[in-house]
Amino acid sequence: MARYNKIYLGPVSEAKPQVLELTAADGDLSPGNLLVISSGEFDNAAADTVGKVWICQDNYLAMKTVDDDYADGDTVIGMELLDEQIYAGRIADGVNISAIGTPLTPAAGGLLAIASTEDKVIGYSTEAYNNTSGSEQLIAFRASQGYLTAAA
Repeated sequence: MARYNKIYLGPVSEAKPQVLELTAADGDLSPGNLLVISSGEFDNAAADTVGKVWICQDNYLAMKTVDDDYADGDTVIGMELLDEQIYAGRIADGVNISAIGTPLTPAAGGLLAIASTEDKVIGYSTEAYNNTSGSEQLIAFRASQGYLTAAA
């Protein structure tokens, strides 16, 4: 069971981020995964992703939770990563976010990873969490201001 029950975490005083609906490129898209647009469909971001990154929203319109994956061909709700907004993104088992403000980058399978000095930083953790759960978990993060300025 996920640690959060929504992907968009707020703040509620701000207008919700804009979304785009596209078909799932394959059936392994989970709410909280980072997405890219590939051939007109949403697919998981990868470690070498450049350009615009979206985040997969829970399909609340179909009464689905953050634990319900999108199937191949489903319509996926992708949210724009806007600064000043907080999201819940997926990290792999064994990832230790040791401090608030840890820089995050796309990793394989649409997951978040701790960024090194050479990586594209797309956000910063707003909590510390050591994932020893045995499965992927959601971690709260704030999108990085200006991450779209990386070369495409």
